Amino acid sequence: MDIKRNLTLLTDFYEITMGNSFFTNGKKDVIGYFDLFFRDNPDNGGYAIMAGVQQVIEYLENLKFDDEDIEYLRKKNMFNEEFLEYLRNFKFSCSVWAVEEGTPIFPYEPILVVKGPMIQAQLIETMLLVTINHQSLIATKASRIVQASQGRAVMEFGARRAQGYDAAIYGARAAFIAGCVGTSCTIADELFDIPALGTMGHSFIQLFDSELEAFRAYARTYPDKCVLLVDTYNVLKSGVPNAIKVFKEEVVQRGYRPVGIRIDSGDIAYLSAEARKMLDEAGFPDCKIVASNSLDEYIIRDLISQGAQIDQFGVGERLITAKSSPVFGGVYKLAAIEENGTIVPKIKISENIAKITNPGFKQVYRFYDESTNKALADVIALHDEVIPENGPYEIFDPISPWKRKTLTNYKLRKLLVPIFIDGKCVYKSPTLKELQARCKFELSTLWDSVLRFENPHQYYVDLSKPLWDLKNEMIYTHSLK
Repeated sequence: MDIKRNLTLLTDFYEITMGNSFFTNGKKDVIGYFDLFFRDNPDNGGYAIMAGVQQVIEYLENLKFDDEDIEYLRKKNMFNEEFLEYLRNFKFSCSVWAVEEGTPIFPYEPILVVKGPMIQAQLIETMLLVTINHQSLIATKASRIVQASQGRAVMEFGARRAQGYDAAIYGARAAFIAGCVGTSCTIADELFDIPALGTMGHSFIQLFDSELEAFRAYARTYPDKCVLLVDTYNVLKSGVPNAIKVFKEEVVQRGYRPVGIRIDSGDIAYLSAEARKMLDEAGFPDCKIVASNSLDEYIIRDLISQGAQIDQFGVGERLITAKSSPVFGGVYKLAAIEENGTIVPKIKISENIAKITNPGFKQVYRFYDESTNKALADVIALHDEVIPENGPYEIFDPISPWKRKTLTNYKLRKLLVPIFIDGKCVYKSPTLKELQARCKFELSTLWDSVLRFENPHQYYVDLSKPLWDLKNEMIYTHSLK
């Protein structure tokens, strides 16, 4: 399903220069453990949505250096010839664990973990980040917009305003996972089977001598799928009256019902309410009203609260670019290495507490209330810890450890699932519709207080006691050096 091209050199250059130095200093076979995580939810929200794992799989399965790549690197006059030969014979052999797409995720918890030779694990950093960062960002924005629509259909209409064609294509994919019903981007339908949706542009109407003539032409072409754009000239004085006339004479007369009208400008709350009255009085209560024009979750929420009579929303630039919060901020940090078969934890320390990493090879557990199925908390634990299935289990705030809570009557779920083991993909990818269903279900497990837009409740992401002890011991030890 992916666009076939060689993205092996989609790296930051330092990933290759470090790889060369690893090689020449005898470190090429050292096993490293890397965590991919993010520090802040977009839009100061209460959650984010994981997306992009399928594209990570496709990238890693096609990772190879071709002759042109090797020749390019050779011309830089920076790389050991034996290292270049190593790259020429490169074969991906890392293990990868990831949170499944469509799952709500939270700051600081690992959402993807890589274990493998340092050269390989470091080389893939940029591509992992650009893939997960972008799709998770758009999925999160789309989720908020779908939430604001309160059950009304949301269509992704942003291809022409996306930051490049990849952003349009994969943004449509991410938006569909998060609940959008379709996209204006035709190639996304071809590649991913996301329903391609759309009506007409103003140019179609302007081409004809009159709006009425344009509507007639379109209705005759698509009598069974007739949606008319009514704001080219005047929504209430010409657009809706002409649409009603054409619906009666060109659509109903052919045995069909009109699908809808679209309003793309003006006071949409007022115009939609008046249009609804006119359509109902004309005998078309089943005719949908679609609204577009620079919408986002806040505008949609306000329109609904103001009584707008809108059945579907077409959302473009503010969704596909995540305009209000356009950077996801995922990072990729070394958490451990292996020495003689033993995992040796590593930590990055900073005067900025937010930039101190969590050391070691880890797993993330989500606790659900057994009776309500609501998510209670996530706990980041060392990979070999055993967390009791039936409780009790005490969680505590890693920054303010005196804030504690004992969980009982819960069920556990490991969030990081195997994707690759020793270079071989072991994961069966769900369909996009299955991912969309998962996202909808998983969001239903979050409390409303986590989902709200303003001042959401901060979902608990805590460290296990052994991990917390390890982290503090390492911070103390490094402070003495």
